[in-house]
Amino acid sequence: MKNTCLLSEDSKTYLCCFYQILDEMIQGMTTACLNQSISHNFIVQMVPHHRAAIQMSGNILRFTENSNLRRLAQRIIDRQTKGIGQMEDALAACSQLTNPQVDLRLYQRRMDLIHREMYAGMGSAPESNALAAIYMREMIPHHQGAIRMAENALKYDICTELVPILRSIVVQQRQEVGQMRSLLGRMGCRQR
Repeated sequence: MKNTCLLSEDSKTYLCCFYQILDEMIQGMTTACLNQSISHNFIVQMVPHHRAAIQMSGNILRFTENSNLRRLAQRIIDRQTKGIGQMEDALAACSQLTNPQVDLRLYQRRMDLIHREMYAGMGSAPESNALAAIYMREMIPHHQGAIRMAENALKYDICTELVPILRSIVVQQRQEVGQMRSLLGRMGCRQR
């Protein structure tokens, strides 16, 4: 009798790629060169975070025919590519604004907690052959992490160029989390 619980070759390929993306994101975020500017620090840690979303979305596009999910994944690719460009354009000016040590410590302490929770959430999505559901269960904590990181940065003195970028992250990624939860519900998947 055949074991129907075995992962398909597509699932194995998808998951291997996802774990590589996750590892690269964690490496990029944890080894980012931080300085005395919260604005700079946010950007250099968020760029690898956005790159991971682009790669994760490209990964699911290889395996799904679900039109709603394909539109969502493509929108994530488009928005996060634009966001990277905006942050890279703002980096030089934003790096000039420095923050007091107490602000830097408080900001980074909260960021470290957000990062740990996000990494754990992304890495704990159940492994199955339901790739669309797996992608969304990985992407929801990814997006929630971005929302929390942006909200954390907005509590401090940051460069004016960065403020609309952070507000956009909060609004757009909340919207996308809602869409993913709705899609999971329509697919009959239990939500976290």
